[in-house]
Amino acid sequence: MAENRREKKKNKPRRFYDYSLLFTVIFLTAFGLVMIYSSSSYAAQIKFEDPAYFMMRQAKIALAGFVMMLVISKMDYHWYARFAVLAYIFSYVMMIAVSLFGDIINGKRRWLDVGPIRFQPTEFVKISLIVLLAALIVQIGKNINTKGGVLLIIAVTLPIAGIVAANNLSSGIIIVGIAFVMLFVACKKKWPFFLCGAAGVGVLAFAGPIATALVKLNILHDYQLSRILVWKSPEAYPSTGGYQVLQGLYAIGSGGLVGRGLGESIQKMGFVPEPQNDMIFSIICEELGLFGAVSVILIFLFMIYRFMLIADNAPDLFGALIVVGVMAHIAIQVILNVAVVTNTIPNTGITLPFISYGGTSVLFLMMEMGMVLSVSNQIRLEK
Repeated sequence: MAENRREKKKNKPRRFYDYSLLFTVIFLTAFGLVMIYSSSSYAAQIKFEDPAYFMMRQAKIALAGFVMMLVISKMDYHWYARFAVLAYIFSYVMMIAVSLFGDIINGKRRWLDVGPIRFQPTEFVKISLIVLLAALIVQIGKNINTKGGVLLIIAVTLPIAGIVAANNLSSGIIIVGIAFVMLFVACKKKWPFFLCGAAGVGVLAFAGPIATALVKLNILHDYQLSRILVWKSPEAYPSTGGYQVLQGLYAIGSGGLVGRGLGESIQKMGFVPEPQNDMIFSIICEELGLFGAVSVILIFLFMIYRFMLIADNAPDLFGALIVVGVMAHIAIQVILNVAVVTNTIPNTGITLPFISYGGTSVLFLMMEMGMVLSVSNQIRLEK
């Protein structure tokens, strides 16, 4: 009996689990909590008489998300495909609900209250779309290389992206970007994607005239045009639209090579609006300098490297595409946040993954990490 057990244990396939990715997530989350405390303590003390207010709220949600990540990581990722269509339909329901009944904060409807819980449905849309697109591409098979296959993916992505973009342009861009990257990986022909990328650079170069024309056609809102004008010349709007951008650039410039020191930021003292959110990277630059900023970017690059490694060794295409979708989400969001803070692109109001304050964001990011780890856990190690 004992011998049979030993034999079964011996013959049981050894499975991989990416602890490097797990520790990277833990490190980024812990670093994020430190930076949230550092950047928000002044404002939290004045507003809530508790310098750790924002950090503690984020820590509680991050802990719940971490537990969910560990549970999801031990599940068979093929199970997600069963609920892909249902989750996609539910995404529409939530986005319509937030458009009709959502809380208006800073002039935009992005938050939905369900009992005592308030969250942003856009984060759920991203995760549900990743699973649905992965399942669809697998089902389509070789037909993904045809016009019909590509058009099907576009038809699934653009309507929900349009609804999201109506109130949250940055999230709409991320959703389109996720589908773009997943299609790029799945399709054999790469030149159309490079052509689209070149067209995107061209649009960015002529953003001003294009935006003005779109406003006249009632496609773009005035506040979106103002963001582009501020991006082109922030110094022309020092007390209005350009204020946040300029204060962020002051923070980056004053950090120098090694920074002022952790907790020593001046710009967080009421100059940069809500520095724990979208502009937290500017506070990292000010307190930790160029060295700290580059280190954070390198950690994200290491995370992307782990994604690529898992996707390359995934047991099947479905698992690989889930990892590619999550990788695209993280990479696009990091690029957009850093580009906005450095005024490389117009302000889109996007958070830095795992580091910026935002309970909904960190919760769903942890769930996505659980999905990636569940794919890694299905990789069999050779004896």
